[in-house]
Amino acid sequence: SSLFRVFKKTSGNGHISLYLGKRDFVDYIDSVEVVDGVVKVDPSGLNGRKVFVYLACVFRYGCEDLDVIGLSFRRDIWIQHVQVYPPTGESTTKSPLQESLLNKVGEQGFPFAFQMPTNLPCSVALQPLPNNSGKACGVEFEVKGYVANAPLSTDEVIDKKDTCRLMIRKIQFASPHSKPGPKTDMSKQFVMTDKPLHLDVSLEKETYYHGDPITVKVKINNETTKVVKKIKVSVEQLVNVVLYSSDTYTKTICSEEFGETINANSTFEKSFQITPLLSNNKEKWGLAVDGQLKHEDTHLASTTLSQGEKEIQGILVSYKVKVTLVVPGKG
Repeated sequence: SSLFRVFKKTSGNGHISLYLGKRDFVDYIDSVEVVDGVVKVDPSGLNGRKVFVYLACVFRYGCEDLDVIGLSFRRDIWIQHVQVYPPTGESTTKSPLQESLLNKVGEQGFPFAFQMPTNLPCSVALQPLPNNSGKACGVEFEVKGYVANAPLSTDEVIDKKDTCRLMIRKIQFASPHSKPGPKTDMSKQFVMTDKPLHLDVSLEKETYYHGDPITVKVKINNETTKVVKKIKVSVEQLVNVVLYSSDTYTKTICSEEFGETINANSTFEKSFQITPLLSNNKEKWGLAVDGQLKHEDTHLASTTLSQGEKEIQGILVSYKVKVTLVVPGKG
């Protein structure tokens, strides 16, 4: 009996079938889980052609319905092709998943495996406008089996009936060992006052999971003659789209105002809680969400984690907590 759940896609003409044991692959920052599976091949339908599989990390610009104009609405960030049939004779050790799939499929099964590099973005989609049913723009990963004479021939047209594909996701692993939270401080000098208003802000940890409340610790030393009437706490999502050039978009995903009075020449210390949730941002076009398979519920996109100064293409996501003190009056 197999312990694996199996995902299967068969080509339109039934000559090849793609099998995977899972659709979520974890990025541990210094390595990514291997994408491995099996292709079942019926050689009688190949007419001497070969069977290849590719894994592609794709930036998709939106609707495919516009492909009639011959414009390409996808850009391959990374793509790797392997030949599965006829087997190339390279002996590789098979994973337990592949052994299990090969037992299931029989002698028509041929294994394949891909090791992604560590500088690829994770699966992320940009939220389309409400009631836009088209394909979201974003970074996707696809595994595709196809029958062809060569893995990459510009003049060879591959019939859709000779292909089968499964979408997978690369998801970011967040270490449970959270580092201490970030801290920042600033002073503001007002005209006509010689002493400053000093603000310290800190978070209790660095990593937050989906749905976690964020506790923002605020310390104020008001040495001025002015009164602080309100404290605004907000969280922003910064989305950096790195393709031909680099564009950054900033969207506020939650913001709360707290009516706190901090009188002249006084100090104040308090923690505020704020919880960013996708459910409160369903109308925001272009917000980054974790890459979806079909239309199951998702979350706000995970922060892109990377090692050192690796150049990552695609969509990079980060978050910023902002604290604003509201001081009425001139100056």
